[in-house]
Amino acid sequence: MAIEFDDVSETFRKIRLSGRLDIPGTEAISIKFSSLSTTQGKRVVVDLTGITFLASVGIRELITNAKALQLRQGKMVIFVGDNAPVAKTLETTGIDTLIPVFADANEADQAAVG
Repeated sequence: MAIEFDDVSETFRKIRLSGRLDIPGTEAISIKFSSLSTTQGKRVVVDLTGITFLASVGIRELITNAKALQLRQGKMVIFVGDNAPVAKTLETTGIDTLIPVFADANEADQAAVG
């Protein structure tokens, strides 16, 4: 499991996850993901295009951090690109009603900062 990030501006961050968001994968990135995704007032796009498997523990990690960011006056959106299995998992579990999910990178960026 890998995690990378880019600070596009002082208030806008992009986080890219790649690998398997199963139990070992989620444990491997949990602390770093939390510190990157819950910064006060940040607008965050989480890029899941490189995720090959999304388990419930990974979904819980996304929700927990999205809620924590929201409490800190920030906002999280998810970018899935053409990753149909991940998009379908998020849709089936209803996560897309809690955290906005986008297939288009520009739309994700606009939703995060808008």
